[in-house]
Amino acid sequence: MGGVGPSGPRCRRERTVEHHVVVIGSGPSGLATAAELVARGVPATVLERGAVLGAAWAGRYDALRFNTSRLLSALPGAPFPREYGQFPTRDQYVTYLQEYAARRHVPVETGVEVTGLQAAEDGEGWVVSTDAGERRAQHVVVATGIFHTPALPEWARGHGFGGQVLHATDYRNPAGFTGRRVLVVGAGSTGLEIAHQLATGGAGSVLLSFRTPPNILLRTVGGLPGDLPVPLFLRLPAGLVDRLLLAMQRRVVGDLAPYGLPAPTEGPIAQLRRRGAGTAVVDAEVLDAIRDGSVVVVPAVQSLSAEGARLADGRRVEVDAVVVATGYSTGLEPLCGHLGVLDERGMPLDGTGGEVAPGLRFVGYVYRPGLTGYVGKAARRAAREIAAGRRATVTA
Repeated sequence: MGGVGPSGPRCRRERTVEHHVVVIGSGPSGLATAAELVARGVPATVLERGAVLGAAWAGRYDALRFNTSRLLSALPGAPFPREYGQFPTRDQYVTYLQEYAARRHVPVETGVEVTGLQAAEDGEGWVVSTDAGERRAQHVVVATGIFHTPALPEWARGHGFGGQVLHATDYRNPAGFTGRRVLVVGAGSTGLEIAHQLATGGAGSVLLSFRTPPNILLRTVGGLPGDLPVPLFLRLPAGLVDRLLLAMQRRVVGDLAPYGLPAPTEGPIAQLRRRGAGTAVVDAEVLDAIRDGSVVVVPAVQSLSAEGARLADGRRVEVDAVVVATGYSTGLEPLCGHLGVLDERGMPLDGTGGEVAPGLRFVGYVYRPGLTGYVGKAARRAAREIAAGRRATVTA
């Protein structure tokens, strides 16, 4: 989620800095790609708009933990320390990324925001515009992540609500919500977890609004990580996997319809392919908070008024704050929408490391379980192909 920013005034250096490969973003996709390039003797530089390496992860809410186990979430050749437990925390993961980059001698420039990307006029590589001047590169790898730009519903913009409205990306912890009536919008992993944190962290009351019933899976089942079967599931037909997971939800999660959260109408894989989302992976105590009324589930929000929200069933609820956990977009349009390399959802035509234009690749733009572990494979593909092209050029 690192280096992309909106176009704007640029502070140019007197000369253009030359690179063989520029990688945009210092999350797992960008660092893994750069590490694989460095290991093959290919010079690469990572540009990160944040003040620290892995800034997007460092800026997430305090109590964040992985939904996938450490076994399936690590980058190639870099297992998580056992002391991290089964599901690494936000701070553990930031430390992991920083140590990963240091051990693999990955050059990262922080505080550099990428504002534009153009093919070089002479046909040799790319011109990367940044707020610190232009960079010239033979190859560019975009790795800013599919969860880059907060997505806000129309009703959350230009409203007359007198309270606080914030996206989940700006939420940190319940400390500022003591005694307040809070409406959390979005029943994915983030929305459910934030609602639970608020309910147990001192909020006066917590409502949880949803539009599409999510598939809900537990982080652990019988003391074991719930994602252990994922490698097998990815080899099976999607329809069969959906049937298996829907049956698992009925048995393990149970019926939440009496508490306002009906069963999903389609399986996790179908929702993932259609929406890029749809599965909430949580701990059992999050569901307990719904069952005991600590978190009250309500229908979708239609609009905001001065005192609160109007719901899809016509009810009006008075709240003091609204936390919008309705997901993210790639945010790639300002950077490369003019290049013809994005689909109608703003996703790259190939997000797995393949070349979408001469010298231009995207790594990590795939909707699938265990993405933080999977991106290592895409990074290897991109690095291998770039290195092979460089060797061919040198020996020609």
